[in-house]
Amino acid sequence: MKFRVERDVLSEAVTWTARSLPTRPPVPVLAGVRLEADADGTLTLSSFDYEVSARSEVPADVESAGVVLVSGRLLADICKALPAKPVDVDLDGSKVVLTCGASRFTLLTMPVDDYPALPGMPDVSGSIEAGVLTEAVAQVTIAASRDETLPLLTGVRMEIEGEKVTLLATDRYRLAMRELTWHPASPSISSAALVRARTLSDVAKSMTSAGSVNVALATEGPAALIGFEAGGRRTTSLLVEGDYPPVRRLFPETTTTHAVVGTHVLVEAARRVSLVAERNTPIRLTFSEGQVVLEAGQGDDAQASEALEATLTGEEITTAFNPHYLLDGLGALTTPFVRMSFTHPSKPAVMTGQGSLEGDDDPEFRYLLMPIRFAG
Repeated sequence: MKFRVERDVLSEAVTWTARSLPTRPPVPVLAGVRLEADADGTLTLSSFDYEVSARSEVPADVESAGVVLVSGRLLADICKALPAKPVDVDLDGSKVVLTCGASRFTLLTMPVDDYPALPGMPDVSGSIEAGVLTEAVAQVTIAASRDETLPLLTGVRMEIEGEKVTLLATDRYRLAMRELTWHPASPSISSAALVRARTLSDVAKSMTSAGSVNVALATEGPAALIGFEAGGRRTTSLLVEGDYPPVRRLFPETTTTHAVVGTHVLVEAARRVSLVAERNTPIRLTFSEGQVVLEAGQGDDAQASEALEATLTGEEITTAFNPHYLLDGLGALTTPFVRMSFTHPSKPAVMTGQGSLEGDDDPEFRYLLMPIRFAG
């Protein structure tokens, strides 16, 4: 095997393919990246840890075809450090020689026959505009749990009904829901899947340079998985097993009180006031006619307060939230105003975006936040 490839092209492809390699693989070959040079001028890089697979195709000048398996993380580190010149890769016996300008590296190979076969890509279920997918995933994954002892909540539930896709995530303290439209392969498609939030975030960050992302879903059979493909990159991931809790019903059908505040000014004020909120202490919000007052700290501790203009509809209300969860929700909004809707001070609040002070809210993205009890 012998080929030449541009340094930046190789570095990007190796870094992306090796990103999900396990730090402590149960089998040594799973720490490898499989390089396959094809006579038609294509270099294919693959990785697989029995849960997530990655495959990237890039153009290369292939002198002789072949397949080799080398340490993925080491190859990625080497490629990032190479000078900006073409890279020559040559298989010499049981070693791979990598030459770039005056730099020369020799890497040991691993037994390629021991490497597991990558799962096939399911039939394409539909496609989503790259920009829409990036925004939607960023809005929802903030609410997914990081607690691996509750694997069900580390996932994002994806519900598909025709042209509508709904993404839901919760960690029991907040719930994020985003609805979006896509281009289904079949207009009558109806399906649901639980996808790892980490996988979705990775796809949103690394596969959205193309115009659209193909989504392939296989929910039946022993290996239920989801696949994403765009711009010469393809990744698959096993779905999370289990029944997701019926979280939609947590959103109240009607709310009696709502307040509208400028998103940016509320974010800035919440950041300032939360500086005195010690760990696990809330930030209090008191909504009254024409204003909202943010407060944190109490007793002999450091205290802070700030008043902002706000439009209130309904009764005055005082509630309190975890400042980090509040800021996560505000940061996910893309509108100049935020509407905060309440039914009771001790019941969850719903945050939605609003384009203007007097307009209607946009229910496409909803962020439900549990309040925290506070003294006084």
